[in-house]
Order: sequence, then structure tokens, then C-alpha cells
Amino acid sequence: HVQLVESGGGSVQAGGSLRLSCAASRYMYDNGCMGWFRQAPGKEREGVAAIESDGNPSYAESVKGRFTISKDYVKNTLYLHMTNLKPEDSALYYCAATGDGGSCRNYESPREFSYWGQGTQVTVS
Repeated sequence: HVQLVESGGGSVQAGGSLRLSCAASRYMYDNGCMGWFRQAPGKEREGVAAIESDGNPSYAESVKGRFTISKDYVKNTLYLHMTNLKPEDSALYYCAATGDGGSCRNYESPREFSYWGQGTQVTVS
């Protein structure tokens, strides 16, 4: 059974930090690309960061230098550490995985990802 479960969202003041977590089944963790997307009301889903199975990360320009994506191989957990948060970072954040054979080449496109979590809300004021 394929499952992604996010946690760690919440409300924070501008300039603050949050760490999102995504617990994943081992199959998805070892294969393909895993990423974080976000969607604000009235806007399209946006790719934020992604990480290849070998650990190579990619970031959207809007979050470079502020967000860090990482994987804990022992806990089978994907993380997104967000610092210097801005009000425009407010959105529902989703964890996603391509599954076997996928790559992060087009990580900003939701269509590249077959598996999704339920989302966790981040609000920056």
C-alpha cells in the first residue's frame, strides 16, 4: 500500500521557521523523485523542492537559500526545513513521489508525480 503522510505545518510569524515531515513507504523512498509542492487559494499547485534517490536536491527560485529538502534513510522520512518564512509562503503543502523510474528532471510539474499526501497547512503572518 502506497502512503505519504505529512506533518509539521502550522502558523508562524514572518521570519520564522518550520519543518515539514513526510513519512513514506520504503518503496517510494528508494526509487524515483520525492518532492514538496504547495498550493495557495486561487493559485496553481507549485513545485517547491525535490530530491533524487541519490540525494541530489532541486529548488524553486522563490525558496532557494531559505528552504532545505532532505531525507532520513533510517526513519523513511522526507523533510522540508523552511526558514525566513514570508507571508507569500502561506499555502497547503503536499509531499509527492514519482515512484519507480521517475526523476526530478521536471520536478515543478505535478503531472510527474503519481503519489500524493493529504497536505499540511502553513500560514505565515
